[in-house]
Parts: sequence; C-alpha cells; structure tokens
Amino acid sequence: MTQPASESHSGHRTAEPRVKVSYATSARGRMSRLNITTQIAVIIPVGTVLVVTDSRVWWEAAVLVAGVLVAMVAVVRWAKDDIRRFTVPLLGTSAAVWVFGALVSGSSTAFYSITVVGPLIVPQMPRHRIPAAVGLVAFVTVVGASRLLRPYENAGSTAFLFVLVPSAVMVVTLGFMFANQAFYKVLAELDEAREQESELAVARERIRFASELHDIQGHTLHVVKLKTALAEKLVRRDADRAEAELREIHALVGDTIKQTKELAYAQRRLNLVGELENAKNLFEAAGIRVRIIREAAVDERAGELLGQVLRETTTNILRHAQAGEVRITLAESGITIVNDGAPGDLPELRGLSTLRDRLAGVGGELTVAQDDGEFVTAAAFPHGVAR
Repeated sequence: MTQPASESHSGHRTAEPRVKVSYATSARGRMSRLNITTQIAVIIPVGTVLVVTDSRVWWEAAVLVAGVLVAMVAVVRWAKDDIRRFTVPLLGTSAAVWVFGALVSGSSTAFYSITVVGPLIVPQMPRHRIPAAVGLVAFVTVVGASRLLRPYENAGSTAFLFVLVPSAVMVVTLGFMFANQAFYKVLAELDEAREQESELAVARERIRFASELHDIQGHTLHVVKLKTALAEKLVRRDADRAEAELREIHALVGDTIKQTKELAYAQRRLNLVGELENAKNLFEAAGIRVRIIREAAVDERAGELLGQVLRETTTNILRHAQAGEVRITLAESGITIVNDGAPGDLPELRGLSTLRDRLAGVGGELTVAQDDGEFVTAAAFPHGVAR
C-alpha cells in the first residue's frame, strides 16, 4: 500500500506523507454530546415527576430539586471525562439528599440522586472500584433501613420503599455503568489500533519511497562506477571509445536526475486502479468509510492525470479534513471525490492548483467546491484528452 505525496511548506511536494488524523478526538466529542443529550433528557422529566409526587412542602421539594441538579451536573462532568475532580461534592450532596429523604422528610425517592451520581463515579476510580461499589450499596441500604427505627412505620412497606427498591436500583445501575466502562475501554483500544494502522501506512510509504529511490539511483550508480573504471582504462589506449563511455555516463546521470525529480515531485506515471486501491486502504486505515461508484470504464488516456488528482485529493483529505465518509465516483473521462469533513475555512491547496493548470493544458477541467460541510473535487475531460 502506498501513500500519496504531500506538500511541504514551501509549496514543493514531497513523497513522505504527514498524516494527522483526529478521528479519535472527534469521536469522543460526538459521544460526549450524545451522552449529555440522552441522559439529561431522561433525568429532567423523571426528576421532575419524583419531586412533584414525593414532596409535601416547599423545603422538601427544594432538597429533592437540589438532588436532581447534582445528578445533572454529574452527567455533564462524566461526559466530559473530568467527574473525578468533583467526586467529594457530588457524592456528599447526593448522599445528604438521601439521608434527608430517609430520616427527615420520608421521601422514598430521594435515593434518585445518589443512584445517578454514584454509578457515574465508582467505575471511573483508578483502583478499589469493587469495594467502593459494595460500600455504596451498603450505604444506601443502611440509610434506608434506618427509617425502620422510627415509630409508627409500616415495616413491610417501609422496607420495600426505603431498602429494597433503592438497593436494587443502585445494584442494577452500577452493573450497567461497569459494562458501559468496559465498552468505552474497547472503543479506546480500537482508536489506538486505528492510529497504529495510520502510522504503519506512513512507515510503508517511507519504505516504498526508499525502495523506488534505490531502484532509480542504485542501479545507475553501479553502472556509472563500472563505466568510469572502463573509461579510465581506455583513456590512453582508445580515446574515442573512452569519450563514448563518458557521454553515456553523462546521459545516464541526466536521466537519473530527471527520474529522481519526478519521484520527489510525485510526477512518475500513475495507475488509476492502483491509486484507487491506495486511497481506499489509506482512508480505511484512518477510520474513514469509502464508497467507490463506477459509472463507466475510465478512458486509459485520462487515467494517469485522474490518478494524480485522486492522489492529491487523498493527501488533502487526510491532512486537512475531519471526514467520516468519502465517495469516489468514476466516469468515462472524469472523477469526483466528495468528503463530508470540510473545515470551516477552505485551506490553500497549491497541489490542486498545479494540477488544474496541467489538466487545462490537455483539455481538462478541475473544480473544487465546499458546500454544507462537504468538499467536492471534480476532474473531467469534456471533449476528451488532448494528445
């Protein structure tokens, strides 16, 4: 698998890529927003119903509302991955609300706050998570059971409302959050594996470039060495033949310089089929979905330039975009590449500007456009490829 050539700061193109993918950070941000939205959408209405149905005076309602607000803060901090900084105030407040509900106001639903806050915090702890979980369940159970010490309480209903239900909810919620934590760990491992794949793609490209450079210069230097030694021997015995050898050396060195420049500037002949496979492998290694749509067989005469457009666009997407999906559409004499990760401001794409001039010289057109978060690169030969 090869990597498309990239541009240096000076405008020159180099064969070594500089892939910088932030898909892991972007995915975490989207997951964070999704968690906040979905959980707040549940906490607010449920908390409101519990406050309305389980409070008799305003000060009981005020305490229960404080518990709901603490639960909301805990969800936001958890989604932003910094809940451990607020462990003490969040747990302390939610625990106080439950103690108040069980011992003072008789609000059996006051456990709601701590059964949200506790399961968010405990699985995030660096160690002693299981003892902490057991301690949390024990605390909820003991506080609820202390309600039984009050006189004139119905033991059966009190045990059910203040002991069994809160303890069961805490156990279930803790189990769910431990499973959720394991799921996030798997996601993190997948992100790390994808980044390693991208680094391997860069390493493979370096090996490919080194191999091509060796193919170009290694053979030439070996031949030059032999011909120079031969010319040295012939210079006194056969000057004409020695002169011919030196001319061949001169021509060979000139051709090698040309090939090396073409390699460094990514102007060697490209194969569109190979570039399609290369782009597909690179995008998939970066965690980007790829769709290839073949409307017609591509004209062979257009294949090389279209391959250069695809290679340059692949580099630009990997360097500048935050794409989740790329669509590549092939027509008889054209190619269109669309990605959904266009940045806010269109970056300067000098490589595409150079290709636009090259295509125009042979009757082609290269257009770029940005619309509604999508960046479109399209190259076509409306009247066929000029010779």
